[in-house]
Amino acid sequence: MTTTPAYIDPQAALTLYGLFRARVERTPVGLAYRQFDPLTASWCDSMWRDIASHVARWQAALLKERLNPGDRVAIMMRNCLEWVVFDQAALGLGLVVVPLYTDDRPDNIAYVLQDSGAKLLLIGDAAHWEKCCAVDAQLTQLQRIVVMEKLDIVPADGRARTISDWLPNGAHELNPDRGRTDDLASIVYTSGTTGKPKGVMLSHRNMLTNAWSGMHCIDIYADDLFLSFLPLSHTLERTVGYYLPMMAGAAVAYARSISQLADDLLAVRPTVMISVPRVFERVYNRIQAQLLEKSSLARKLFSHAATVGWQYFLYQQKRRGWSLRFVYLPLLDALIGRKVRARFGARLRLVVCGGAALPLKVAQLFIGLGVIITQGYGLTESSPVISVNRLDYNDPASVGEPLPDVQVKISDSGELLVFGPNVMLGYWNNPDATRDVIDESGWLHTGDRVEIKQRRIYITGRLKEIIVLSNGEKVPPVDMESALTMDPLFEQAAIIGEGRPYLIAIVVLNQMLWPQVAREYKIEGDIENMDSEQCERALVDRVGRQLRDFPGYAQVRRVAVCPEPWSIANDLLTPTMKLKRQRLLQVYAESVQRLYQGH
Repeated sequence: MTTTPAYIDPQAALTLYGLFRARVERTPVGLAYRQFDPLTASWCDSMWRDIASHVARWQAALLKERLNPGDRVAIMMRNCLEWVVFDQAALGLGLVVVPLYTDDRPDNIAYVLQDSGAKLLLIGDAAHWEKCCAVDAQLTQLQRIVVMEKLDIVPADGRARTISDWLPNGAHELNPDRGRTDDLASIVYTSGTTGKPKGVMLSHRNMLTNAWSGMHCIDIYADDLFLSFLPLSHTLERTVGYYLPMMAGAAVAYARSISQLADDLLAVRPTVMISVPRVFERVYNRIQAQLLEKSSLARKLFSHAATVGWQYFLYQQKRRGWSLRFVYLPLLDALIGRKVRARFGARLRLVVCGGAALPLKVAQLFIGLGVIITQGYGLTESSPVISVNRLDYNDPASVGEPLPDVQVKISDSGELLVFGPNVMLGYWNNPDATRDVIDESGWLHTGDRVEIKQRRIYITGRLKEIIVLSNGEKVPPVDMESALTMDPLFEQAAIIGEGRPYLIAIVVLNQMLWPQVAREYKIEGDIENMDSEQCERALVDRVGRQLRDFPGYAQVRRVAVCPEPWSIANDLLTPTMKLKRQRLLQVYAESVQRLYQGH
């Protein structure tokens, strides 16, 4: 990457707040953020000097709270301009920012606030306020709760203030930077699929160097426009979708919500997005469902366009030779590819995908149709990016090469170990857990099994997420669940079988598709009657089709259907949408017992 004066490196920034101040100084009238205003029903732009004025005002309000450098302040809001303003105002005063997920359960929110010792909490609206009220007795360390929206009922809690009452009037100056490069900047709590979440301590250096290294792998330009929809409490979005654009001088638009994402893509027309695989899996499944209603010719044309497009992509990457089929590509693109890209706003040049494994056939379809997805890999504990595919050699079967300043090696057990300036300081108030993952030499143990070929990392499984059947055979449940949910019928899936003689699957069905599947298998009755042997045979057959590439001992013999989706609200998913396996086994213990009856 050739740097220009617009780029701000970690040495010039020193801290995340220093990065912000440098950006304001270099491009004060450059476009910083775009956000939808419901009052005017329009998208509004903010320049960097506008953001500086807001940050200065928020700093004046924080100073009145008598907080000291190192004190923790928490934020529970959807992605918006105010999230950035609060973050920068707090960091500039040497405070430690603790992000919370807006859709997390009240008991988890209370745990994070108490464990971190947060003294101030910024929340978005009445729904967030109700979550706080539900655990009010547990929030003993909070001194102030600031609410962005006006509440219908005046809070009885004397700690609560609405933003209009809390912010001072008049103009204010930005505070000098109170932070240092190696100071603790943020505590980010992991999902907690087993047990309570752990607070990952990230320094200014951790996140600055990670964003800077990412820019040396994938070019980001000052005229790029990101569309931000992953929660900023997710470290991938925060580092790559917030701090990295600030380094490059690029702008960020905030999506209104996931439900409005399709409309926002058309309105904003972004050039870059940070995503997780599930977003593209859902679009893929929707496309496949729509194709079933098309003619045989239309289906073949679509398949041909994606296949030829993927082969041409490999040719551009110098991984295959030229083919006569490529002469048809302009026509195929006009008929198919251009229409698919139009759904993303027609300007999207890059999607960085991480957080989970991206199914290869999903990547091949979108890349073949001109939506360039590059897969990366990382952990919250590594700030988070460890590796990413470069655009000149983008192999979606891998998670790419390590970032320039990140060292990797494989342990004797096949586990990926990581060393670099992006490795966390440790877990907050948990030295034992820290010693479990960072060894005496400073290497972070990821828990992932990998292979490294020509410097590219290929994830082969998790050390702990392996099911061992009673006959000793080992199967990868996450890979199998990912394969199952590639069938549009299966919204969610869990593979069970630890210590058992065979595997079973617990699934949540797409109720809109079930009548079509029922007709295919000549099943009578409605979806409420899913316990019949005929239904289960059909589902076992459907599951078998998706798992045909797995070994014979990894096949599913029985299937149970869940009556409702798994969510954060029913405590079956973490805020980052990871499955809580032990909790699922508790909730559906009777179904599991029934499917293993007699064995």
